[in-house]
Amino acid sequence: MTVWVQITPGSNKPIYLQVAGQISEAVAKGQLKTGDKLPAVRKLAAELVINPNTVARAYTILEQSGLVSTKTGSGTFVSDPKMISRDAADINALAERMDNVIVRGLNLGIEAKDLLEMFKSRMAGFGKKEKDKEQER
Repeated sequence: MTVWVQITPGSNKPIYLQVAGQISEAVAKGQLKTGDKLPAVRKLAAELVINPNTVARAYTILEQSGLVSTKTGSGTFVSDPKMISRDAADINALAERMDNVIVRGLNLGIEAKDLLEMFKSRMAGFGKKEKDKEQER
C-alpha cells in the first residue's frame, strides 16, 4: 500500500505531527485498511527528505493511539479498529474538541442546523469507509 504524505515546511505544525495526522486521516477514510503495511521508516523519510527520527516519532504516536502496531523485523501495520481501546479520557478529549468547534461556529453566527449540516457534509467524506465495508459483506 502506497502512503501519500505531503509535508508543509512552513507550517506551524511539526513535521512528525503532519505525518501522523495524514496517516491517521488515511486510516479514517479507509484509504489504509486493517493489515496494510506502512512504508519502512527510512524509506518514507527518504521519500519525504526528512530525518528518519521524525518518521519514527510519527509512527510512535500512531502506535500509542492504537492505529498501528509494529512487529519487529516485519514492519508497521494498520491495526484492526475493533482492537483499538476506546479510553474514556480520549472520548472526553474528543467531546471537548467538539464543544470548541460548536462554540466557535456559534460565535461566527452559524446556526445550529447549519453546523449540523456542515458536520454531516464533512463526515460524508469519511463515511465512504463504512459504505465500502457494507459492499464487501
